[in-house]
Formats: sequence, C-alpha cells, structure tokens
Amino acid sequence: MWIGRNRKARVTYGFDEIALVPGEVTINPNEVDISCLIPRRDAEPLKLAIPILASAMDGVVDVGFAIAMGKLGGLAVLNLEGVQTRYKDPQEVLGKVLQADKDQVTALLQKIYQEPVQEDLIAARVREIKDAGVLAAVSSIPQKAEAFGRIAQEAGADLFVVQSTVSTVRHISSEYKSLDLAAFCRELNIPVIIGNTVGYNVTLELMECGVAGVLVGVGPGAACTSRGVLGLGVPQVTATVDCAAARDAYFKRTSRYVPLITDGGMNKGGDVCKALACGADAVMVGSAFAKAREAPGKGNHWGMATPHANLPRGTRIKVGTTGSLKQILFGPAEVDDGSQNLVGAITTCMGNVGAMSIRDFQETEIIIAPSIKTEGKLFQTVQNVGMGTR
Repeated sequence: MWIGRNRKARVTYGFDEIALVPGEVTINPNEVDISCLIPRRDAEPLKLAIPILASAMDGVVDVGFAIAMGKLGGLAVLNLEGVQTRYKDPQEVLGKVLQADKDQVTALLQKIYQEPVQEDLIAARVREIKDAGVLAAVSSIPQKAEAFGRIAQEAGADLFVVQSTVSTVRHISSEYKSLDLAAFCRELNIPVIIGNTVGYNVTLELMECGVAGVLVGVGPGAACTSRGVLGLGVPQVTATVDCAAARDAYFKRTSRYVPLITDGGMNKGGDVCKALACGADAVMVGSAFAKAREAPGKGNHWGMATPHANLPRGTRIKVGTTGSLKQILFGPAEVDDGSQNLVGAITTCMGNVGAMSIRDFQETEIIIAPSIKTEGKLFQTVQNVGMGTR
C-alpha cells in the first residue's frame, strides 16, 4: 500500500487479527502428535514431547525450573549471561530486583549485570541440569558464543542458543570480531539454534550456515521494549509465515528440515495455536511461564536487554503467580483467560482443524478476522473476565 509519495509499505498481521478455520474432519485430541524434532549432525534428533520452550530470561528460567520443564516434556533455556552464572547465590540478587521500586529497577539491573560471568558457574549450572536426567539448553549473545559454547558443551549441554535482538549472518563491525556462524556450527558438536529474525532472506542465510533451528520474532515479548525504543519489529503472524516459507524452500532444495520457533508475543493457548498453524514447529514462551510457582521471578520477569548499560530495551513486568508449571502446561486450568493448559489448547485445536501432526497443522486454513476476539464478547469485556481480560 502507498503510505506517501514514492513510498510503499506492506500490510502485516499479528495474532489478534487472524483466526483458524475448523476442518472438514475432526480428530480425537488425545491421538494427535505434537512432538518436535531438533536435528543433530551425527546423531538422532533431539525429541521434545511438547513443542514449547521457556525463554532464557532470569525471571523465568533457573536450574530448578529447567529441570521441572524437562521432566514435563518441554525445554527451558538457561541464560549464560544472567544472574545464574554471575552469582553463586542468585536468589539473594533476585530478591533485590523484585523489591526494587519501578523507577529504580532498571538502574539496579544495570549494576547487577556488571558483575562478570564466572565460567566455572556455567559448567556447574549445566551439570546440575544434566544430573537431573533432562536436556540442558543454554544461550548467550553472539560475542560470547565461542567461549561459552565450548564450556557448555564440555559440561554436557545438549543445545546452544545464540540470541540477539536481530540476528544476521553478515554482521559488520570494526570494534569487535563478528561470530562466524557457519564455522561455529561446524566446530560445536551440539545443535545450535539462532535468533532472532523476521525475514525470508535472512532465514535462508541462517539455515545455510548449518543451524539446527531459527527463532522468529523481534520485539513482541511482554517485557521487551525494542519496538518502542528502536521502532523495529514485524507482527508475529507475518514474521512466522515469511520465515516458514524460507524453511520450506530450504527443505525443498536440500532435504534438510530446520525447525522454526516463534519467540514472544504469546501468553495464551490461542496465540500458541496460531503460531504453529502459521508455520512454526515450536514456540518459545516467557510471560506465561513467569506465572508459574517454579519461576525464579516470583510472578515478575524482565527482558534480556533490560540491563543494557546504554540503551535498555526491556522492563520488569509483574504478571503474578497463578499456578504450577504443570498446570500452565497441562491443566487443570483454574483461570478463564487461556493462560493455563497450553498443551491442551494445542491438541484440542489440532483435533478441531483435523491435523494429526504439527506439519499437518501448518496447512490449516487461516482467515483475517480482526473482530474474532471481540465478536459477541461484550459482557466479558465489560466484566474483565475470560476473553475480555486485560
């Protein structure tokens, strides 16, 4: 569409503007397959029983949460540049963050995250997770990936995530050495997932480097302020569809299937279902898990870029504690807003559209429906319950 003289812009869509169309055949939700495979170079793929990852945020994932998530069939990513690896006693530090006034918390976080990462703690945290018999996934920014990747791998990590606000293969800098992603993927023996991105061409380039997965999403997270601070972002529906098209083109050309993980902007079961139907193989969720009793943030969380020394791109938000991690994943739901029993939402939706697997689910008919959440919901909106919950 024209937005002014000589300048066009695409129309893009977010979760609230689309809906999924019921299928002509329905399936028993208990019989659908929602597993997700993460490829490994010289071994069988890592298999997740449920297609849900927990975001690598300090208010969401610590060792205990990662163990609990793994035992329930999902995967939690531990931030190797967070308080868990900077402090031997992270609970004391987290307590200060939770008690700080909202107008002082960003400065406090900046001070807390100035403490250097202790490499022995990286290995220790990975081993703690592995000793519990679950998969260990960890993350860092590209500048720290080579050093931290080797340490994590030697300690037994199963998966390494390289994560930044915007990820590209071609990064230009005269101040520091850029990560050679293709070489990094070759040298590391464990799968590498990279993010975040929102575009077709960039996704293709990332996959050609040998990554085992791509995170999709710039700025949609509940605690992220990148869209306001930097003006960057693409709504998650369009971003997921574009990146999924790149994945499918890459698979057709190489026969190597690289899963997409939609990251951020989903706090209800319906959003998760829409992300999968738009082409994601799994989702990464933060705020929904921050509500779990097991989360270290005790009902609060903050984006990974919140402590940035010069330009914070996140904030601490309070979401409250509503139940156990098991309830949030599998129910029984005790709230009416769709934030609990995420797995039940996926299987029920798949059954209603007639999808036996996630790959089938990606073929679901989608319609543009900006009134889908408000049509007939006047009383819910007025009473702030159910779909009218703010």
